[in-house]
Amino acid sequence: MGETIVEFNRKKIGEILVSIGAITPAEVQLIIEEMGTSQKRFGETGIAEGMFDEEVLAQALAEQFHLPFVDLAETLPEAGLADQIPSNLPLKYRFLPLREEGDSLVIAVADPTDVSSLDELELQLDRKIQVQVAPWEKIHKVLERGDVGSKQVLREVSEDFKLQLVKETDKGEEVLSIEKLTADTSPIIRLIDSTLYDALNKRASDIHIESNAEGVVIKYRVDGVLFRATDPLDERFQSPIISRIKVMSELDISERRIPQDGRFKVRLGGKSIDFRVSIMPSIFGEDAVIRILDKESIASDLQGLTLEALGFPEHELVRFRRMVREPYGMVLVTGPTGSGKTTSLYAALSEINSEDEKVITIEDPVEYQVKGVVQIPVNEKKGLTFARGLRSILRHDPDKIMVGEIRDPETAQIAVQSALTGHLVFTTVHANNVFDVLGRFLHMGIDAYNFVSCLNCVAAQRLVRKICPHCKQKVEYTKQELEESGLPYEKFREIDFYEGAGCEECHGTGYLGRSAIMELLDMNDEMRELIVSKAPVTQLKKAAREAGTIFLRQAAIEKVVAGISTLPEINRVTFVEQGDL
Repeated sequence: MGETIVEFNRKKIGEILVSIGAITPAEVQLIIEEMGTSQKRFGETGIAEGMFDEEVLAQALAEQFHLPFVDLAETLPEAGLADQIPSNLPLKYRFLPLREEGDSLVIAVADPTDVSSLDELELQLDRKIQVQVAPWEKIHKVLERGDVGSKQVLREVSEDFKLQLVKETDKGEEVLSIEKLTADTSPIIRLIDSTLYDALNKRASDIHIESNAEGVVIKYRVDGVLFRATDPLDERFQSPIISRIKVMSELDISERRIPQDGRFKVRLGGKSIDFRVSIMPSIFGEDAVIRILDKESIASDLQGLTLEALGFPEHELVRFRRMVREPYGMVLVTGPTGSGKTTSLYAALSEINSEDEKVITIEDPVEYQVKGVVQIPVNEKKGLTFARGLRSILRHDPDKIMVGEIRDPETAQIAVQSALTGHLVFTTVHANNVFDVLGRFLHMGIDAYNFVSCLNCVAAQRLVRKICPHCKQKVEYTKQELEESGLPYEKFREIDFYEGAGCEECHGTGYLGRSAIMELLDMNDEMRELIVSKAPVTQLKKAAREAGTIFLRQAAIEKVVAGISTLPEINRVTFVEQGDL
């Protein structure tokens, strides 16, 4: 391997970079001078000085050594190939296996000059290798992402880090040794650790571990949608995996017939991350769902968070901002789990929070930590419910209150009374749209007049996935597709529609990130009178539309027309409505 490379009559890397226009001869001289003090190589120095990036360097190295350059956005490893390779080798020798060609293995490396490592790798693999060049950041991203199709690489990720399980005690936090908890199941420990690590890297909100006829399937929920993280594991791993999660969550390992809920905290890279666990029995054994609460990362994301950052359209943003700045009353946000209700309320609180007012929240759990806000976690085991906590908050001289969720008539009654007595109350409730919220409160026994008197607005929201900007492309929808989505063909036939083709940045989904859509009901005098008189929903909708309310479906269609989301995505999130467009 080494002899093949060194026989070439190679140009200097600086000459190649100049010839392709990446740098100038003067910059070559600057890099050489810097190398004298930094003791780094030419390529490392140029990247550190910001003169070119890893991609350009890899292309230049490929030309220098007469090797192919491989674009890992277009070329993915053969499925199952990594299962044939010892799991410790890809990260140790910094390579990515791509495919087999006869007796040879084609690999991608970032540094073809490291001849001794390549020769050693040939000996380790006991086969010839053919080298192609790619930037290390992309090689590492594919290895980390698990796209090499193997559970081995997923496990190998865990060799580079250590999770510390943290137990909360009356005296504070006690760091436990994971290895000591179940020392005889170290492969399972590595699997669980690397799954947690991989899920965090992929921005997952939940990890699903399901048992079915195929075996054990691990899935991640990213941007509200589930996808498989690995191929199915053998069914013999099901019991050890669930037992491991129970040990971490301090649940009863012997109990397998009833659901159990727990939580655990780990420390990774100096950062504490909370996980909420739900164990559920099924016909194939127990399943687990792990909710990830990375509070510290979220807290940093929330620094300077504004309502604009959530993606609300300007016309709704102006109205909503006016409502959250009222001196008193109630702001209600509704939507299903994971629709961004809490984030919206925190964005609103962040905008109005000031040192001359007292802001107190009660939540289950406290998901975000906000500077200057007193945050109280619900603890039902100790008797601290939403209702009891809200009563205590009122004795704590607050100006603004946030109640994480209204679940029962008692909490609803106290929240309404708080809003009527001069406090600004922010809260959420589970309902499908703004009109369902009204019925929900009235069915909890809340007096209609008091309710509408305190209510500033009701906002229903959803999150739609945004098209990945790295693989966005124009698409055409047929007449049938448009009309099945409630869009008149003649009205929308000239609109440019877009979807994502799928790339490494979005893990092949075509989507990257999410944007909020909102249905905002402004409580004017006419709307209050209609609600108190128990007018039918059709009449309420008509009055709301005349007052300027844009319903969820209309807001979603605006995202599609603007090229932000796709038609299949809004059909997944909102109901198709006919005759309103």
